[in-house]
Amino acid sequence: MTKKITLIYIDSGGGHRAAATALREAIQRQRRPWDVEMVCIQDVLDSVDFVCRYTGIRFQDVYNIMLRRGWTLGSSQMIRAMHSLVRCTHPSQVRALRQHWAQSQADLVVSMIPHFNRSIKQALDHERPGVPYVTLLTDIADHPPHFWIERLNQYVICGSERAASQAGQLGIPPERVLRTSGMILNPAFYESRSSDRAAERMNLGLQPDVPTGLVLFGGEGSDEMLNIARSLDQVQLIMLCGKNERVAAKLRAMERHAKMFVQGFTRDVPLYMELSDFFIGKPGPGSISEALAKRLPVIVQRNAWTMAHERYNADWVEEQGAGLPVRNFDHEICSAVETLLQPQNYARFRQRAASMRNTAVFEIPELLEQILKVSSVCRLEDRRLPAASLQA
Repeated sequence: MTKKITLIYIDSGGGHRAAATALREAIQRQRRPWDVEMVCIQDVLDSVDFVCRYTGIRFQDVYNIMLRRGWTLGSSQMIRAMHSLVRCTHPSQVRALRQHWAQSQADLVVSMIPHFNRSIKQALDHERPGVPYVTLLTDIADHPPHFWIERLNQYVICGSERAASQAGQLGIPPERVLRTSGMILNPAFYESRSSDRAAERMNLGLQPDVPTGLVLFGGEGSDEMLNIARSLDQVQLIMLCGKNERVAAKLRAMERHAKMFVQGFTRDVPLYMELSDFFIGKPGPGSISEALAKRLPVIVQRNAWTMAHERYNADWVEEQGAGLPVRNFDHEICSAVETLLQPQNYARFRQRAASMRNTAVFEIPELLEQILKVSSVCRLEDRRLPAASLQA
């Protein structure tokens, strides 16, 4: 019988939907006999969205606005306040989620979102007892408490040793903490997209043979891109602005000495990375991992304006020897690029990026297969137990 797999995502930033889409595509490529359903948690919880009720802005859009405008100072305090509101509305969330699960025939639920896992799991246990629950981190590490990993009867899939250690510290049994080789990426990042790099660059109006940086601040873009373009006036750049047309328009109107190509939202990020020599951006786990998959050394920023749950990512870049974290793009980006492009440094960073073999998106379907098998065995054994044992 075909198994139904439910992937839960949210459109706060682009990473969660992108990860869910990538996993669905990998499952389809591997011809797994599963019915894969993608569910946006915002759609399920719209009726109890406390933020939208008082501001007219959906919960998931608040994060996107913050990123677009750079309103990220004090994100640790914001997260604590948000978690207080989540706890206050927990009963309402569970009721809405129970209505959803009552109509679902899911055989396995994979959450690819933080914050709401306790509510989702509690509602699932009410309506679909015995259905295995998986939290699949799309961040390199958790940002406790009550961010990604909760003390629940669940599996946790982690892309780093730090995340796996955090799951163990919260009491998740070792056999339920499953490691992958990295963050989940779209299968397109494992394919070659450019047959003639020089010609592709010239098609974009760029010089074919000079060092080129790719600047990317996620799907929402950022005003920070304007400062970077001004500071790196002598460096050829590819600017991917996502949905931020305001920033894209300002970049296109900017006068610079070096060539610059500006692109809005695109699904050709793998191609643009192949045409680049290094990456500059916020320390988002997806962007960093995509760049490293394309063997690009990275330069990221870590300071008080960095989202709290992404600060470790910048430390991780340094730990892995895959690039340079800086405290302030405005003051340090020029020297960071100069340091990175010194031949001996660039060769070392490039080699380290090339040595990182992240195939998580192809590993995860097999992990889910094993979870389904364990679940089937447990259900069979439960049916074989006498009624007295079940009641006990």
